[in-house]
Order: sequence, then C-alpha cells, then structure tokens
Amino acid sequence: MWRYINGRTARRFLSTSATARGWWNHVRPAPKDPIVSVNEAFLADPFPLKIHLGVGTYRDDDGKPLIPHCVRDAEAKIERCKLENLNSSAVTSKFVLESVKLAYGNDSYVVREGLFAGIPALSGTGACRLFAEFQRHFYPDSQIYLPDPTWSNHHNIWGQAEIPIKTFHYYNRDTKGLDFAALINDVKNAPDCSFFLLHPCAHNPTGVDPTEEQWREISYQFKVKNHFPFFDMAYQGFSTGDLDKDAVALRIFLEDGHLIGCAQTFAKNMGLFGHKVGCLSVLCQDIKQASAVKSQLQKIAHSMYSSPHIHGILLVTMILSDPDMKALWRKEINVMAKRIQTMRSSLRQSLETLDSSFNWEHITTQGGMFCFSGLTPDQVKLLEKIFHIYMTPDGRISMAAVTTSNVKYLANAIHQVTRIDEEALTACNNRF
Repeated sequence: MWRYINGRTARRFLSTSATARGWWNHVRPAPKDPIVSVNEAFLADPFPLKIHLGVGTYRDDDGKPLIPHCVRDAEAKIERCKLENLNSSAVTSKFVLESVKLAYGNDSYVVREGLFAGIPALSGTGACRLFAEFQRHFYPDSQIYLPDPTWSNHHNIWGQAEIPIKTFHYYNRDTKGLDFAALINDVKNAPDCSFFLLHPCAHNPTGVDPTEEQWREISYQFKVKNHFPFFDMAYQGFSTGDLDKDAVALRIFLEDGHLIGCAQTFAKNMGLFGHKVGCLSVLCQDIKQASAVKSQLQKIAHSMYSSPHIHGILLVTMILSDPDMKALWRKEINVMAKRIQTMRSSLRQSLETLDSSFNWEHITTQGGMFCFSGLTPDQVKLLEKIFHIYMTPDGRISMAAVTTSNVKYLANAIHQVTRIDEEALTACNNRF
C-alpha cells in the first residue's frame, strides 16, 4: 500500500535511490569532435597573434564574421512587421519552395509540377539527420556510402541513425586531387540500389570537386546501378561565386532522371550560423508520392524538435523571394568567394616566394572554403606549438580564416615546419 510522502522526503528518497542504483556510472565521456578540440585549444591560447584555421564559416579580411547587407535589410523589414500576424505554415511552405528553386533551378520541372517533398530543418546537419532517419524507417536494411574523406559529422549522423556506413574512394593523397577512376570503380562495385552521399560543390574537407564532365559520368553510372544520390549542399556559392554553377551537379542528376535527396543550409552563405536555417528536399515521381513522403518527414521532424525557429526562415524567405534582395545576395556571395580565391593565390605565391621545395599548386586548384594542405599531423602539431596556428590534424585549412594581414606569417610557418625532416619533426614535438 502506498503512503503519502511529502515533497522534500520524496526528493530525498529519489536522490538516495538513484545514487544507490548508480544510474550513470557506466557512462563515459564521448570522444571530442576534432573541430571542437581545435576550437577549445585556440580559445585557451593567450597568444595575441594566434590563427584559427578550423572555422567552417566565412570571415572577412579582418577575420570577423560577416553578416551580408541583404540579411541586414531583411532584418530591418522583419522589425517593421507584426510577427504575431504571420502564418508560420505559409512562411515555411514558401521557404521550402524558394530553397528548392535555388537548388534545382527556378524553371525546373520538379518546381513547376511540385514533384518534391520538402521541410525546414535545423541547418544542414538537421537535414542530414532527418534523411538518415527517413532512410532507416523505409530502407532498414540499407547502408550509406560516404566519400573518403568527408565531413566528420556525417559518420556521427548516419551512425546515430544506426545505418551501416561504407566509404568510397574520393581523394588522391598523391595528386591532392580527385581519385576519379577509383571513385567510379567503387560506384560500379557497390550493390545495386545503394545510398551515396555526395558533396555537389566545395567538398569538405578537401576542396576537391569533380568537373562537369566527371559529374555526368558519375550520374550515368548511378543510373546504371540505380543508386540513390543524397547531396549535402553546405557551401553553395563558395566554390565558383555563382549559385547556379555550384548547383550544376544536382541539375545534371536531375536531367538524367534521378530521384534526389538534398540537404541545404544557409548558415554559411548567408552568415546565419546561429539561426540554424536548413531545408531537406526529396524528389518524387508524382504529387501523391510527394505528399506521402512529406507527411513522413514531418512526422519524424515533429518527434525530434516539433517545429523550427521561424525568425531565420523568415529572413531567408524574404531574401530568396525578393528580386532586389536576391540580386544583392548574389553579388555579396560572389565577393566572398572571390576573397577566398584571392587568399588561395596569395598563400600559394607566398610559399613559392620562400623557395619551398614542395609543390603548392593544389592550393589554387582546390576550391571553396577549405584547402586540404597535405600537412601531416606532426606538422600540424608543430604549427600549433611554435606558431600558435590551429587546424584539424588532417591539415585542413579554412581559407576564409586567411587574411591579408596573416597570410605571410602563415606561409612562413608552413615553410618552416615542412623543411624539417620526419625524424627531427618527431624530436621537436617530443620536446614540448
């Protein structure tokens, strides 16, 4: 028989019971993400001239986060609106439509005929996670092929969804470019109807993208094998400076009749990192199928976070649906991309001026936000210890963090650590 226990006694009883049972004694700290570890080490360093090359968001030439003018204009318009009168359902529907237009083209037949299921997501990470859950629900025996290498969180996302992960060849460490023959071979050898994750532009972490001709061959081989392409488009605009050119991979696959999944984020190309504005779209054969897929995506999203934050969605929708604002954004994203390209040229030139014995051509042949430098983990460690320059152990450089004021310092530091032979490098690192 239960007897009454007052609040204080109940709390003491529950606390004692939980302690006695040791509910969480078996929980161990999770391994830190390499990017998080780099950020923590950078913040703890008091050195005034330190450089953080691990950031994944755009920085201006002063090293500061940039909020584009189009976003500021949209913010001003929102302040003049009465937010309580907004129909959130109408706003999110318009946001999805404008996002799909940006990915597949304004005049695309999938837009005209409504052959897509789309929902807002918590940035690109959330869009990927939603699709991974969708994949698990409706293809429980499937697996996902990720490029080697890829953004480290892709492994976490599909792993948490309990989707078996395989990798396919992508980066050639000798040429510091695309390992196209091996990639195609892996596509051909994968079981029919496999899921593949692809980066349509500005590949993270390598900065290496297929050419248009190579994308056409990849699309053809996917068609032969009936593979499903899922694109994670995190950096549209940062590869060429042209939003449409950076979406050419999706449009080639669309031309070839593929059904496609796509994760989009506006965290980087609109400077909205803190707003977590993303979109997940899945192409379908007809309107009835699109309605069914959308309902299932909404159900999954509702159990995870119910509904996304409306403010960021409203900002993006205003920019994408207003011709003047969208034109301004296109100009601004082009300026951002050109600054990154200028820093690539400047870093390469600075290294070559120092008479480095290494070939640094890949700095300018790679594109987008990141450069896969070719630096070893030991060299990266020495850059941190001696020069206070921070990056992930794989040698990935965020070119957005390179500025006019630090590029020569960075080049000299890279030159110094690459001059040391492997034995001496190990000895140097052991001294610290």
